[in-house]
Amino acid sequence: MDKPAGRRGAALLLLCTAVFLDSMDLSLMGVALPAIGRDLALSEGTLQWLVSGYAVTYGGFLLLGGRLADLFGRRRVFLLSLAVFAAASLVGGLLSDGWPLVVTRVVKGLAAALTAPAALSLITTTFPEGAARNRALGVYALAGASGYSGGLIASGLLTEVNWRLVFFLPVPIALLVLALAPSVLPGRDRPTGARDFDAVGAATVTGGVLLLVYALTETSWQAGLGAAALLGAFFAVERRQRHPLVPLRVFRSPALTTANLAALAWACATIGWQFTAVLYLEQVLDYGPSGTGLGIVPMGLAIVVTANLAGRVIARWGLGRTAAVGMLVQAAGILLFLRAGDSADYATVLLPALLVHGIGNGLSFPSLNIAAVGALPAEQQGLASGLITSSLQIGAGIGVAVLAALMAAGGPGIDGYRLAFLAAGCFSLVGAVLAYAGLRPARTTTATAGEAPTPA
Repeated sequence: MDKPAGRRGAALLLLCTAVFLDSMDLSLMGVALPAIGRDLALSEGTLQWLVSGYAVTYGGFLLLGGRLADLFGRRRVFLLSLAVFAAASLVGGLLSDGWPLVVTRVVKGLAAALTAPAALSLITTTFPEGAARNRALGVYALAGASGYSGGLIASGLLTEVNWRLVFFLPVPIALLVLALAPSVLPGRDRPTGARDFDAVGAATVTGGVLLLVYALTETSWQAGLGAAALLGAFFAVERRQRHPLVPLRVFRSPALTTANLAALAWACATIGWQFTAVLYLEQVLDYGPSGTGLGIVPMGLAIVVTANLAGRVIARWGLGRTAAVGMLVQAAGILLFLRAGDSADYATVLLPALLVHGIGNGLSFPSLNIAAVGALPAEQQGLASGLITSSLQIGAGIGVAVLAALMAAGGPGIDGYRLAFLAAGCFSLVGAVLAYAGLRPARTTTATAGEAPTPA
């Protein structure tokens, strides 16, 4: 291997490690939540903020993160944001109060929103266009997907020892990347020098969604009004901005709008369901952290296998049909959890539900990503990728908040869990209807049969 190629390979490894951490941090909380709640005496409403606070901030500032990387230098933004990510992880592991812990999660979400687009930009500028860049982007996508699955397993094993290890785990990995990055990443960092970035747009949309999540979990109409005001301000700002965070004209594309709305419903369903299912397995069935993490492994395997076959299915059925069928199958897997009660046999009740959910998940997720990025021309691919990722993260935050509120409304015992499972299934059904009605067959030409579907 020649020296430049070896240097590029080392750079790819470091950049993908950072993206692996960003994805892992969303799922790391999953299995640890019950243990954190017991030790710190936190309500389920507060616990959901450990997921929602990270996801919403990540999604809300993601587009701004990409712009800041262009303006101030990709390498500089990558290193600074990763350092903040590591510091927030360390502080979170040392805290013993609920809301300060939530604040560290919000800070980590903001850091991840800056790290991910900077890493992606460094990959596209490090690897020449063509086969080398395509392979690098495939590894990048695989790192994100593996991080999420790995986080679920690691969360169970670490929580069995002490839940604080879940917070500490990213610290040494991030520090290792920071130590090696200066000698590996490209040294030339050429910011554009312009200052036309839409910080107001990012702040209003993220603040609006965070207030909406708070309104849902605390049933506060005042917070709901504040959320409506901030989201209204976001649309007003975007209409008047010379360089808006999200040019509203792109939503004239029915495929783009549909794909993002369906992706939001998808995340509400699957991430919200995961939050509820983990609590159910640990608190009702007494699985314990490691048992819960290992019990979810078959679902992760089903997702990976199905996602690798999704390209052939899309080529045969088209994006809309594949996404709709996937979300219907995912809904079936979620609704099969309604069979579970105060006790449930894993082999006959839980395992079939997990496998069905995983198959539907593996079909729908790639389809929605391909539909979203294929709806805009080549020069707007960065915007399309940022929008679909933001929709997924914001949907995750909203879904967890809604299902946590429904669990509380359903009262103690199995009734609250069943209400949440039913709502998650309905989210997935809504996404299926949107995908079938709004993703026209003509749009299927954006994906080639041989192209491996990967997350945006």
